[in-house]
Amino acid sequence: MYGGDEVSAIVIDVGSYSCKAGYAGDDTPKAVFPSVVGSIEQTEDTDDPKPDKEADSASDSKNGAKPMDVDKAKTKHKLYVGQELDFRRDHMEVISPMKDGTVTDWDIVDNIWNHAFRRRLLINPEEHPMLIAEPSTNTAQQREKAAELMFENYKVPALFLAKNAVLTSFASGRATSLVVDSGGGSTVVSAVHDGFVLQKSVATSPVGGEFLTDCMMKSLESKGVVIRPRYSFKKKEISPGEYKIVDLDLPNTTESYRLYCMRAIASDIKESVCRVPDTAFDEVAYANVPTTSYELPDGQTIEVGADRFKVPDILFNPSLSQTIPGIDGFADSTSVRGIQRMVIDSINKCDVDIRKELFSNILLSGGSSSILQLKERLEKEVLEESPQAARVKVMASGNSVERRFSVWIGGSILASLGSFQQMWFSKAEYEEHGVSYIQRKCP
Repeated sequence: MYGGDEVSAIVIDVGSYSCKAGYAGDDTPKAVFPSVVGSIEQTEDTDDPKPDKEADSASDSKNGAKPMDVDKAKTKHKLYVGQELDFRRDHMEVISPMKDGTVTDWDIVDNIWNHAFRRRLLINPEEHPMLIAEPSTNTAQQREKAAELMFENYKVPALFLAKNAVLTSFASGRATSLVVDSGGGSTVVSAVHDGFVLQKSVATSPVGGEFLTDCMMKSLESKGVVIRPRYSFKKKEISPGEYKIVDLDLPNTTESYRLYCMRAIASDIKESVCRVPDTAFDEVAYANVPTTSYELPDGQTIEVGADRFKVPDILFNPSLSQTIPGIDGFADSTSVRGIQRMVIDSINKCDVDIRKELFSNILLSGGSSSILQLKERLEKEVLEESPQAARVKVMASGNSVERRFSVWIGGSILASLGSFQQMWFSKAEYEEHGVSYIQRKCP
């Protein structure tokens, strides 16, 4: 028994866009920060006199010394996580540990976890059981790696890995539902039945919030809008209340950091003006739609017209992205399906007996699900393609905070349940049975 009253579990969810961490039983995560890191290569002789941070990374590499760390030892990378990304640094590359929703670089994830525990939550991980949210598409190997890192590096007393879809389902108080999770890096549709993900039903698509942001950025650029990143200019007051923009010359800024800052602005434009059209987007019909104005950080005001409908519609019709100049098409655009097709296909892969229940319990979650009118449009599209007998109901939490954090909130509910306390995978069990036992403990 780990929970008890004194020690609360920690729930952590590293998504492809942001990392959410906090205490079980809270209603929102305490720490939310981007899940990308800035990395500066350092040669051996120019060591920063920052003993604590260097010692940290040195001891980390001793604990988990793997043969793959050999080449990393030659060029040291200093990693900046969280708010440290807000400052421009010369030669700082922005790298993400995720690709299409799954982890590709565990070294970075380790740093993100470390930042969450030690810098943001200010806890000692050895004293708290950890509930980690993982994508429904995770492989056995990925889960074992996560468990190993947690037990070996952080020496946690107990651990549980829960699937994103299951947690979203719990957050809305259901044991059976079809979860449409549209996050930063990908959109995943999975059926949850009695608290388990039906693996055969899982459908994924690379169209997520970040892809839509890129479409928005390229589309604006093609119309001649220049998005100046926040660091590249300063405002100079020429007379009271009147400002002149002065461009700063910063030759050592990396392309990836410039893109990261421009994406942040484009993402805000997307969140402010976009809404899903009621019917499929059509260039001709939306040519003279009224525009919405948006003020960029450098003071210029842009008018966004048809794009505010076109960009969100890419969720339903991914081939639309091909019409935007500068967007690389997908490797094979035939395999990328719209969100309504994924829902229908996913339900059809499930057992006949539960299909009716799934149709009437479609849950929207993830950051990209907050786009206006998404719920209504999805309901309409699915209704058109569903069998006559099915009652289609798409549900989404009223406020965008709950949609964005639904996975974390589900984890917070689960880890604080009394009946859940016997489910933890404890350090003792890990030492006795080895890491592969996690497959039995966390289905």
